[in-house]
Amino acid sequence: MPLKSDPRRERRDSLIRLLQQNKAQAIAITHLPNVRYLCGFTGSNALLLISARESILFTDPRYDIQAATESDVPVRVVRGVLWNDAAKEIRRRRIFRLALESDKVSHADWDAIGSHIGARAELLPVQGLVEALRAVKSSDEIEKIRRSVLLNSQALALTLPLLKPGMTELEVAAELDYRMRRLGAEGTAFETIVACGRRSALPHARPTSELLKNNRLLLIDMGASLEGYASDMTRVFHLGKPGRKVRALYDMVLEAQLAAIAAVRPGATCASVDLAARETLHRHRHAQFFTHSTGHGLGLEIHEGPRLGAKVESVLLPGMVVTIEPGVYLEGFGGIRIEDTVLVTETGVEVLTPSTKEFLEIAS
Repeated sequence: MPLKSDPRRERRDSLIRLLQQNKAQAIAITHLPNVRYLCGFTGSNALLLISARESILFTDPRYDIQAATESDVPVRVVRGVLWNDAAKEIRRRRIFRLALESDKVSHADWDAIGSHIGARAELLPVQGLVEALRAVKSSDEIEKIRRSVLLNSQALALTLPLLKPGMTELEVAAELDYRMRRLGAEGTAFETIVACGRRSALPHARPTSELLKNNRLLLIDMGASLEGYASDMTRVFHLGKPGRKVRALYDMVLEAQLAAIAAVRPGATCASVDLAARETLHRHRHAQFFTHSTGHGLGLEIHEGPRLGAKVESVLLPGMVVTIEPGVYLEGFGGIRIEDTVLVTETGVEVLTPSTKEFLEIAS
C-alpha cells in the first residue's frame, strides 16, 4: 500500500525548486498565512526558515506546546527577537543567498535582518513564490472551502427571516456573525458588510446605525472562516416590492455575473472573465458604474491570487477558487453586487455558492 503523501512537505519541496531557479539557498517566511500553508503552524509570531537541507520554525514561548502539535518541521522556541536565533542558524549553515518576501517585509525590517545575518550574506527580494503555489488548491483545501461556503450560506438563510425595517445595519451584521459562529465558523473572513438604501452604493461600506427602511435596497457581503479557509458571498435584497428601475438594475448585474461565470474555464485569462462582465454592462450602458475588478482568489486569506481584472493576463488553472462579483453603484440611489465563490474545474467551472440569486423581497 503506497504511503500517504504529506502536502506540506510537497509544498516546501515545490518552493525549494522555485528558490533554486532564483539562485537562492534558503528563504525566510514571515507572512503568517504562508507559514501556515507550508508547515501548519497557526500562531501569531513565526519565522519559517526553508532550505533543501532542513526547515525550522522559530516562534516564542507562548506557542511552545501549540507549535510542537501543529508544525511538521522542527520547532525552536526563542525568547526575544526571532531573527536573532534565525540569523545564527543562517550563519551556521553558511547561507549566503537568502530570499525574503519583499512585499511582506518593511524597509526597516529589511535593514535589521541584513544587520543580523552579516555583511557576507546577500538578501534576495522575491515576491509571490508561495502565493503562486497557494493559488491552485489541493482537494483537501477545496473541501474546506466548500464547507466554509456552505456554512456561510446557511448563516444567511437563518438570518433572513429575522430581518425587518427598523433594525440597524449593525444589528443585521451582528446576527449574521452570530449565526456563522453558531454553525462552527472560527470567525468571519472579513468585516461583514451590511448597507441599506443609498449606502449600498459604497462597495466596501461598513455597517452603521442606519435603519433598514421600506423601499430600500439592502446589500449583504459576508464570509466565514472555517479551518482557516475563507468563503465570500454578496446578495442584495429589497425591503418591500422593488420598482421597475431597481429590478432592471438587478437583472443587468445578474446577467453580467452569469456571463463572467460562463467565461471561467482552464486556460482562460483573468482579463477575459472581467471583460465578459464589463461587456454585458456596457450593452446596458452601465459599465462606467462598475468600479472594481470582477473577482479574486480566496483561501487562507480572503484576497489571494489570481485577481480577475481588466489588465491581468494570467491564466486560470484547474483547482483555482475565485469569486465572481460584478456590481453597479449609483451615487444617491444605491448599488447592486452579486457574488459567488466558484471553482475552476478540469472542464470548466463549478459554482460553489448554493444561495439563491432570486431578487428576494423583505416583508415590512
